[in-house]
Amino acid sequence: MNKIYIKQFWLLLLLVLIASCSPQELDKYSMNEVAALTDEQVTFTYKSSPSSDNMITFTNTTELPSNGVFTIRWDLGNGASGNKQTATGLYPFAGEYTVTLSIHSADGFIARKSVVMKFENDDYTLVDTPVYKNLTGGADNTKGKTWVFDQHNNFAKEVAAAGFKDIKGHMGLGPRGSRGQEWWGAAPNDKISWEMYSSKFTFTQDGVKLKIEKNGNTGYGRAASAASIGGYKVTSTVGEDVHFDYSGGDYTFSIDESGDYPLLTVSGNGFMGYYCGSQVYEILYQTDKVMALRVDNVTEGQDWVFVYCIEELNKEPELPPKELKAIPLSDDFEVEEKFLDLVKEDMGDVSRVVDNPVMLPINTSDKVYRYWKSDKFYSNLSFTASDYKFDLSKQNIITLKVYIPSYNDYVTENASEAWITEKKLRRQLAIKLQDSEHGSPWETQVEIVKGDLETDKWIELKFDFSSAANREDLDRIVIQFGGEGHGGSGFFFFDDFKFSE
Repeated sequence: MNKIYIKQFWLLLLLVLIASCSPQELDKYSMNEVAALTDEQVTFTYKSSPSSDNMITFTNTTELPSNGVFTIRWDLGNGASGNKQTATGLYPFAGEYTVTLSIHSADGFIARKSVVMKFENDDYTLVDTPVYKNLTGGADNTKGKTWVFDQHNNFAKEVAAAGFKDIKGHMGLGPRGSRGQEWWGAAPNDKISWEMYSSKFTFTQDGVKLKIEKNGNTGYGRAASAASIGGYKVTSTVGEDVHFDYSGGDYTFSIDESGDYPLLTVSGNGFMGYYCGSQVYEILYQTDKVMALRVDNVTEGQDWVFVYCIEELNKEPELPPKELKAIPLSDDFEVEEKFLDLVKEDMGDVSRVVDNPVMLPINTSDKVYRYWKSDKFYSNLSFTASDYKFDLSKQNIITLKVYIPSYNDYVTENASEAWITEKKLRRQLAIKLQDSEHGSPWETQVEIVKGDLETDKWIELKFDFSSAANREDLDRIVIQFGGEGHGGSGFFFFDDFKFSE
């Protein structure tokens, strides 16, 4: 209790002392004291490079108060910017450029100084470098060079082999300063739903122009910086990502080759497909066909690395021809680690391994596969051999056990395709062998249908494809209960699938 009285005494004494102070003395006790800075106090110097009058180094000489927190930003008037004490601007084309140094104080005030730089002559040597030529195609290429995301990851390994070992995909992130994708790298087409891959970036050396084209008016980037730093109007948020209004446009760009890595700076609100808090990109790797850019995401403490290629090389990789193989396939659905990789099409999550609904002869196993024929016209299961074609001359028999429940509605006619004559759910199973590499695999498929099957009992079915023993193009098995082309729905069960000789 005595400690409480003592504490209260000292608090009261402090209040008395503060109350007796003058307003000037009271300021000394303020925790929010922020030094003021005016436009007149902002100063910087500039000097040209010995190698070119059109290469200028700017240096901040402002005397900043010691009791304040400040950040600086350069706008070099050529589309380039910077946040260090010095900044180097390249001005390969004659004209006037307004250079501005802005100093931001912790209380939100901004003090600025601007100088108009006038250049009488062009200096094309500033853009006559391998970096500019690789990026634009050179001064003679008046149409410029168009870059896109390496969406199929054709060149990620090339960038990794150049010394950036953690590069895994066309976009990804890692620890800040790592210049890698240790934490995540995108798989081929990983962001296809975002329409990022429609973005085109055309760099033209004459006028250092950048044209960004895209389908639609939506941009993508980080939730932590898209609005607060980029100034974009966010329309939706998905986890750490956001969508915002953006339709591309005409910009300029600049390249600073004075550091360890060339810096590519995009003017205005332009960005290279996915915004991470900056329009300044380190060029980590560059040839005349492939480019890797790194963004220093200061806000989140991340490195983002993107891989691009010239537009004409953005193609699905040509895979080597699949060899003929006879590889027995089977699944009794008892051990998950041994399940076949069955792909569901329009079947929903209810289609999965479940307990055997009726342990009757000829199937008393614990687990079976429950198949839901949805109201979608072409729901099915499929298995595709990833690296071979079926050698049907040696392996052409498929067997499985099926259970057809009588409780399904096999009477009602349902919505259907125009060519369908039987619009009802059917007590049948179709097995199809298809060529997964064919644009329309159903056109060349081999199909066997077992119809009018008995209900409420396990039965074993055999599908003999020996008549297709001469086919060397088939690598997919399609399992389809209930018929196709109509909206009738129902449950079916199967077990002990085998594909053997």
